[in-house]
Amino acid sequence: MAKDRTQDDDYVTPLRRMLVSVLVLVLFAIFLVWRIDSPRVERFRSQVIDRVMPQMDWAMAPVTGTINLLRDFQSYSRIYDQNQELRRELQQMKAWKEAALQLEQENARLLDLNNVRLDPRLTYITGVVMADSGSPYRQSVLLNIGARDGIVDGWAAMDGIGLVGRISGVGQQISRVILLTDTSSRLPVIIQPSGQTAMIMGNNTAAPPIDFLENPDLVRPGDRVISSGDGAVFPAGLLVGQVAEDANGRLRVRLAADYERLEYLRVLRHLGTEDLSDPGSLIAPLPDLIAPLPGASETDPSASPDAEGQPALPPAGAQATGGTDG
Repeated sequence: MAKDRTQDDDYVTPLRRMLVSVLVLVLFAIFLVWRIDSPRVERFRSQVIDRVMPQMDWAMAPVTGTINLLRDFQSYSRIYDQNQELRRELQQMKAWKEAALQLEQENARLLDLNNVRLDPRLTYITGVVMADSGSPYRQSVLLNIGARDGIVDGWAAMDGIGLVGRISGVGQQISRVILLTDTSSRLPVIIQPSGQTAMIMGNNTAAPPIDFLENPDLVRPGDRVISSGDGAVFPAGLLVGQVAEDANGRLRVRLAADYERLEYLRVLRHLGTEDLSDPGSLIAPLPDLIAPLPGASETDPSASPDAEGQPALPPAGAQATGGTDG
């Protein structure tokens, strides 16, 4: 067995060396043929390529497919990167769009503030809404203008379209505006075109009810509601809103002011506002309410005018005696 293996090695080794030598010679010949610059050799090379290359397409198919796959993967990677970049740019554009919309709305409100037609005798101060009270029982906002700007309690505040409320509380640098929707708000109005007078009663809702209406049959949904000026608190002719009817048939007012976006308010200098510096002056004088007793003597000192020229009340004893005699 060992002898047979040795004989096989003796035959295989020289054959392998011969094949390697022939292969080297063939490759060297191909190299020389390929490097020779001769017209005949060039024609020979062209014929060889024409005969061999079409038959080698099946062998090159896997290589070509692999190359195409790599190119497609690279293209997909570039497309993915571009897609991510476009997404980032889209997010930035959305942010710019939102900023542009806010600026457009702010510009529109400022234009509305400049274009509102008011009584030329009314001047105004424009303030920025700083904060909201956020209470379900009290609806008000704070402005960045106060006593240093000449703000006075009771002055009316408007946005770009309609009446918002009145000043209620003034500090040196800020002031508070009680909205028309607050429960403590009462506004006398006129409903056009019927001319009916009514009262807007705030109830912490976006559509306050209309009370104390003279003749509801003359009022229709969509009628214009303006301030009447009664009470000398609000100027007359300020737009409040339109009449609306709820599901229960009760008349309400749809406010013209945009309470969801109160950013700028115009405070009207209404010089006709009554200053209630002396609350006691609202009470009628006592002699106007109590008439002199019938039977009182003109010479009775108790019925004679006092030092201010007004009759004084009779003494308690005289009233009791007179009642007993009667």
